[in-house]
Amino acid sequence: MTPELWPQTPQAVPSALQRTDSLAIQVDNVVAGYAVEVDILRGISLKVARGEIVCILGPNGCGKSTLLKTVAGFLKPRSGVVRIAGSEVTNVPAHRKVRHCGVGFVPQTENVFGALTTWENLALGGQFCTKVACAERMEQLCDIYPVLRRKMTAPASSLSGGERQILSLARALMPRPQVLLLDEPSAGLSPKTLGEVFDAISRIRETEQVSVLMVEQNAMEALRMSDRAYVLSMGTVALENSASYLLNSSEMRELYLGGRPH
Repeated sequence: MTPELWPQTPQAVPSALQRTDSLAIQVDNVVAGYAVEVDILRGISLKVARGEIVCILGPNGCGKSTLLKTVAGFLKPRSGVVRIAGSEVTNVPAHRKVRHCGVGFVPQTENVFGALTTWENLALGGQFCTKVACAERMEQLCDIYPVLRRKMTAPASSLSGGERQILSLARALMPRPQVLLLDEPSAGLSPKTLGEVFDAISRIRETEQVSVLMVEQNAMEALRMSDRAYVLSMGTVALENSASYLLNSSEMRELYLGGRPH
């Protein structure tokens, strides 16, 4: 991190982030990329405490989605360590992280099965649960997100963009993950629908024991609902601090938001 990109008044690290037993996600010095000898992530480290919502911000091409895919297990890092709830899962593939490590992942696109109904999409999310547990979980999620009950028999392709995002979120929550990874949940949504989706994510804090790591382009809204944030630049961490601090940081606004602090 270059000195000029440090916040003007660095905040004390929350005590929860100093204890490894309280961490839901820990990424240490991860290097990763797609093409041979081309590194997208260049030694990134981050932490997410249990119960936190943490967002990853930055310009296009800075490595946000690559970082999330590496944590999720879709991309194997070239070096570095990824831990979930204290256990090293660096080389564990995505399907095993979902089933055995308590990781839920919502991709940016193609995150529902359009030909299947809402019920069938949710059932897929609960495929490793017993029938009774799956049915109970559906009821709980329908209470949290009433639109699911109203559209239970409708094909997912008939849902609006916001409804599909809520369905994809609920499907990832079906097996009660301890970590939820969200890749651009606001992508392609209208301002009104965007608010509905962010409200749905915020409701997770009230109803679920899950930590959230979210990649998002809508920096202002993401910071308002998050506890902390990391801002990436060219595959490295350029800024990190509490979300409330970054929301009013002159460096953050001048570099990434294009405005003055309010």
